[in-house]
Amino acid sequence: MTLRYLGQSSFQAEFGGKHLVFDPMIKANELARDIDIDTIKADYVLLSHGHSDHVEDAEHIAKNNNATLISNFEIVSWYQDRGLKGHPMNLGGKFSFDFGTVKYVNAIHSSMLPDGSYGGASGGFVIWNNEKRFYFAGDTALTMDLKLIPMTCPKLDFAILPIGDNFTMGYDDAVLAAEFIQCDKIIACHFDTFGYIKIDHEAAKAAFKKEGKELIILSVGESIQL
Repeated sequence: MTLRYLGQSSFQAEFGGKHLVFDPMIKANELARDIDIDTIKADYVLLSHGHSDHVEDAEHIAKNNNATLISNFEIVSWYQDRGLKGHPMNLGGKFSFDFGTVKYVNAIHSSMLPDGSYGGASGGFVIWNNEKRFYFAGDTALTMDLKLIPMTCPKLDFAILPIGDNFTMGYDDAVLAAEFIQCDKIIACHFDTFGYIKIDHEAAKAAFKKEGKELIILSVGESIQL
């Protein structure tokens, strides 16, 4: 599969013959100024929670592509009222889509939609098919609930974890999170976009390497084959 980093916590994945976009916030991110969101293909847009740095461009991308939103009941309902298609989920539930299975798992984080309305419970996504298995964590804090993932889902090939601290886990907690989910290949998100979450890249990589794990920090716009 191909994974492209679009900045902050935004990714585009070619997976199971479909284009998946995660937590798109691109136009408002100066670090992603070279990405034209009108060229982004999406069959599905997955939203971990309602904060603007995760949903800012969801409506634009979904309308451009006639894409289906996947998120919690509150967020999907909010976007359906704006004329978008959606598939609502809630924590602990899973569903088989045409690209693979999605399980919406617990996250410890707040949530509010752009207009100030309630964004429901934050979550993350474990996604798998016959090719790959991965976890997109959203903005979760370190929590013992992460230990449930290897107990209830197929073994992960990689995971996308926040490492920027202040609003989410820092990279030190992310090392523990990688242990909890039993995954050795981690792709970083939620770092460097603004002052509160700027990090030392080499220190972060060293912290993972010390524990026998790999931290991949992609540049905005960079793609990786997994």
